[in-house]
Amino acid sequence: MTALRLLIALPIVALAACVPSAPAPTPAPTPAPAPPPTQAPEEVVAPTPSNWMDAPQTAGDWSYVAYASGSSASFGVSADQPRFAIACVKASRTIALMRFGRAAAPVPMTIRTEFSSRTFTAEPKDDGQPTIRTELPARDSFLDAIAFSKGRFSVEMYGLDTLYLPSWPEISRVLDDCR
Repeated sequence: MTALRLLIALPIVALAACVPSAPAPTPAPTPAPAPPPTQAPEEVVAPTPSNWMDAPQTAGDWSYVAYASGSSASFGVSADQPRFAIACVKASRTIALMRFGRAAAPVPMTIRTEFSSRTFTAEPKDDGQPTIRTELPARDSFLDAIAFSKGRFSVEMYGLDTLYLPSWPEISRVLDDCR
């Protein structure tokens, strides 16, 4: 009888072996990993030079113009967009230092050269183009300090960016025209 049971059980076991096993349940989809948080790039701030002479030069060039009543040297990215000018007024033998921009009232204008600095009271004017200006006698030695300052000088005014200007020959030419 055991053999008979074995004989009957053998086909059942063989038949059971032919039936595929139940498919494994499909795993739940795993969520994609969250992207790492993006950080705003750090703002790159150019270091402030400890000495004004180490500051980068203001972009632009000097241009010289002579006319009947004097001459001028203007500094800017183009001749029609000056940022600063030095002008000779022959009739009064004075030199006007002009920063292009607006001011509601007189403001201090500080000019630094290699060996000296001076602060002037600059007056707002609007002769077709708004300027803030001061005038000096043509023989004032500070003008020579500007012209011969180790390659550059700076012009500082409240409310306007500081200009770091090269001391090019156009400045000396205007001074010579007035002397």
